[in-house]
Amino acid sequence: MKFFPQMMSCLWVALIPIANLLTLFLPILTLANFAPDHPNVVIIFIDDMGYGDIGPFGSDHSTPHLDRMAKEGMKLTDFYVSSAACTPSRSALLTGCYADRIGMGKSVVFPADKRGLNPKEITIAEILKNAGYATGCFGKWHLGDQPQFMPLAQGFDEYEGIPYSNDMWVRGNPKRKYSPLPWIKGNKPVAHIPDVASQSVVTDAITDDAVKFINDHKDKPFFCYVPHSAVHSPHMVTPARLATAKGDVMQALVSEIDASTGSILETLRRNKIDKNTLVLFTNDNGGAGKTSSGPLRGAKFGPKYEGHMRVSTLAWWPDKIPAGSVSSEIMATIDILPTVANLAGQPIPKNRIIDGHDVSDLLLGKLNAKSPHNYLYYEKDGIRQGKWKLVRYRVKANRFTELYDLEKDLGERNNLAKRYPEKVKALTEVLDAHVGKIEAGIRPAGLVENPKPLLADSNGIPTLVEYRNK
Repeated sequence: MKFFPQMMSCLWVALIPIANLLTLFLPILTLANFAPDHPNVVIIFIDDMGYGDIGPFGSDHSTPHLDRMAKEGMKLTDFYVSSAACTPSRSALLTGCYADRIGMGKSVVFPADKRGLNPKEITIAEILKNAGYATGCFGKWHLGDQPQFMPLAQGFDEYEGIPYSNDMWVRGNPKRKYSPLPWIKGNKPVAHIPDVASQSVVTDAITDDAVKFINDHKDKPFFCYVPHSAVHSPHMVTPARLATAKGDVMQALVSEIDASTGSILETLRRNKIDKNTLVLFTNDNGGAGKTSSGPLRGAKFGPKYEGHMRVSTLAWWPDKIPAGSVSSEIMATIDILPTVANLAGQPIPKNRIIDGHDVSDLLLGKLNAKSPHNYLYYEKDGIRQGKWKLVRYRVKANRFTELYDLEKDLGERNNLAKRYPEKVKALTEVLDAHVGKIEAGIRPAGLVENPKPLLADSNGIPTLVEYRNK
């Protein structure tokens, strides 16, 4: 035994070079072979696209990349937004809360608006940033254009895009005297969008920034939020794309979105991080203008029929989400925050009401997984319970209530309210109780005094085309 200490000392000396080598190569081995449990997250959020505008949901539009995404992932047939306008819908997505609960449900915000998403709210970006994720937002923000409301104040490390809708520009509504539509990097206007040429490259600019962000952060967890301005009006594309679409501007816009999604997915594949990345492709509300609601009744405006808030959605995570799967379970954008938080190993906020639920078991195809939504609310004027759907609306002084069986009547053509008055009564009571609770506990939106335009004068500021060609 007297030789044991000397033997251990010799063994330790012999192991030192091996330990040093392991220290040198362990980070490489970890990145190459031991992907972290917590996935990267990419959310692609389209603007004003109809339920029937892409191939996986029955469209004749050519969408090869989205078709492939559906074949490799999951098609969500009963996925809903929580509001039917840009600002409320985006606020619900990022906070996991009904827009009315956080003071963002009344209307969209406008340039130099005093209202915006309250910085006291907790966003997906803030949750993931606390988990060590790099966070980037590229595209249409539309949650307030004052610095305290912009992405860098809401948990994002990087931002590039437009601060509100692309129709809020000097060539837009003549009744509103809009300031120049800026292209923002961080909090600074670096370009502006004054004409068709610059409108036509917005999708490309958003895509390029998202791809660069993924390339820059491929070696660590990241959250990439890509809220497009397409296919929202004004419907403007390059002459070449319009010619390829044979003059069909909506086909051209949908093809842009398809190509953009394809570029993002290919970037993930090329960097060999596709199997550690959850990608969600969805839309902010029902279609408008030249779009198609497919088999659904209604669109962005009007009563809360299915075409109002049910949106075409795809989920993709190779080897985790079952390829070629379809889920008809009820899910919604408010579910994204708690779902992503769970996947990232982070708790959801406990000091406030979060309306969404974790639906990761549904996305991962777990056996017997069911929707956590006993009831789904269509703002304040509709409710769904399983197959039953109640919608109510006013025409002048008259109020109408309708009831539909969505399993038998997806197009909401056969009003069953008179046949099932007890179901109408029950659903109305639940909806009224929900609205009462929301209105009794509204958290205020953010407000500022003396708001100012981000770009009051475009003199000396390049157009987006010029900026991209530098």
